[in-house]
Amino acid sequence: MYKRCGCLNPDTRRPWGSHCPQLGRTGHGSWYLTVELPTGPSGTRRRLRRGGYRTRAEAHQALTGLRPPHPTDPHRALLTTGQWLMHWLATRLRPRPATLRSYHQHIHQHLIPHLGGILLRELCLDDVQTTFAILARTPTRYGRPRAASTLHRIRATLRVALNAAMRHGLIEANPARNLELPPTSRPKAVVWTQPRVAHWRATGEHPTVAVWTAPQTARFLHHIRQHRLYPLFRLITLVGLRRGEACALRWCDLDLQHRALLISRQLQHHRGELALCETKTAGSVRLIALDRLTITVLRRHHATTTLEGHRGGFMFTNTRGDPIKPDRLGELFHRLVRDADLPPIRLHDLRHGAASLSLAAGNDLKTVQTMLGHSSIVLTADTYTSVLPDLAHHAAEATARLVLTSATTTSRALRNGHHTSHQRPAKRSPRVTIPPQRSTPPSYR
Repeated sequence: MYKRCGCLNPDTRRPWGSHCPQLGRTGHGSWYLTVELPTGPSGTRRRLRRGGYRTRAEAHQALTGLRPPHPTDPHRALLTTGQWLMHWLATRLRPRPATLRSYHQHIHQHLIPHLGGILLRELCLDDVQTTFAILARTPTRYGRPRAASTLHRIRATLRVALNAAMRHGLIEANPARNLELPPTSRPKAVVWTQPRVAHWRATGEHPTVAVWTAPQTARFLHHIRQHRLYPLFRLITLVGLRRGEACALRWCDLDLQHRALLISRQLQHHRGELALCETKTAGSVRLIALDRLTITVLRRHHATTTLEGHRGGFMFTNTRGDPIKPDRLGELFHRLVRDADLPPIRLHDLRHGAASLSLAAGNDLKTVQTMLGHSSIVLTADTYTSVLPDLAHHAAEATARLVLTSATTTSRALRNGHHTSHQRPAKRSPRVTIPPQRSTPPSYR
């Protein structure tokens, strides 16, 4: 601990620091402390500095608070937030490659640059709230504002890591728990109607999530019918497979006799490597029924891949016989959409379209839920179903027809009732005449 001030040396015009001759006076200067941290991985010296204390007693109390609670592990009390985040990331057990990639991106690009230098024990809600306010104001690399959903995912990573710190006894409370973030809303899929297509061609504006109509979908499949991956895009379009599920399909998953396809794995790409892993949820493991034409297309594709001698038993591979990377599949889809001169959609939007087309074909919502592999029918109804124009018109005509039929029936009943009242008047009851009573009773003889 030491004392210093901000007075300037009149000869050098530089601060006196801890050599000011006035430091012996009461109330002049402030007390500071310095703590030597354990040497980092690179062998560099690291220090922790704190200052601005009015008295030596305040500085001593702050120093006491920094003392390690575990004498056998003295570095735990001086652990920074960045060090803990790196340790937590390195000790994750069996994370999916996509989840690990998200953790790595959130920690290295967003959390460590803003929170990494703060002691883990001193991390508070104000530090976290300030960090996320900066992230919300900072545009992405594409120049667009950062989405609220992205902020919630970053916060989820930080919250899980700090929960682990609580379990290890490093902190007493999670400062990311009561963080205030802008609300999120799941975007609804917009159908590419003719007016919206015309507006897109004139202005280039397009919705975030969009689906094709049935004619547009048929046009896309017709355009790519000669492409070597036409069977893959046909499966995604008709049964709504996720791209990782489609890339992970193997020939042993296909039952040609019963026209069924088993979805049990997904392929994910991380740090230049492909890995087969479990499906997104337990409900994503499902058996999907296929139509006869799709089975015919897959039979022809199987004959072609057998001649090419593809390795690993994968149903869809690149020209070298290796499994297709899910990211590359999305890039290929965008090129095919541009070549077909169709309004833009994402590869994942074909999943929205498959649900909408299935409903338009007359299938019930439970069937669509099973096809998509959702554990909750609410998610299917709220997210992956868009009312196509033809289905909406059919519903509108059915409603109007019901009202018109009821109105006609009511009008006919009213007319029939009015006509009967004129031809068949109701019979009146006979009139009963009561004789007037006499004023004097009759005399009996």
